[in-house]
Amino acid sequence: MTKLTLGTHPFLLGFDQLERMLEQAEKSGTEGYPPFNIEQVSERAYRITLAVAGFAQDDLSLTVEDRKLVVRGRSPKTDESRVFLHRGIAARQFMKSFVLADGVEVKGAATENGLLHIDLERAEPEKIVKSIQIRKG
Repeated sequence: MTKLTLGTHPFLLGFDQLERMLEQAEKSGTEGYPPFNIEQVSERAYRITLAVAGFAQDDLSLTVEDRKLVVRGRSPKTDESRVFLHRGIAARQFMKSFVLADGVEVKGAATENGLLHIDLERAEPEKIVKSIQIRKG
């Protein structure tokens, strides 16, 4: 029995890239740290919010690499003179990635009260009608 994929289906020409994006999304960090929310704030806008308490703005970085939004947090410097009797607040480095569809752009990012907000927007797709001339063979 043959496996039917998006790239080999006769009515889905050129969708093999979508299949690669789905595989990439599946491999993206599914680790639960740091916790995050994704909300739809309008018909074409989204917001990703990550809980980054304890991270300074300089400890965080955002990049878009090959249609993948990558959020990295470096471990904040700790004061060696401090002695903890219990340490329950996580402050480890992390990398979280989100696969972006074509047309989705990062519009901005801001930190507020220990949260990192990343605003995304999906562009309005152009409606193109194109006539193709048929010639005699």
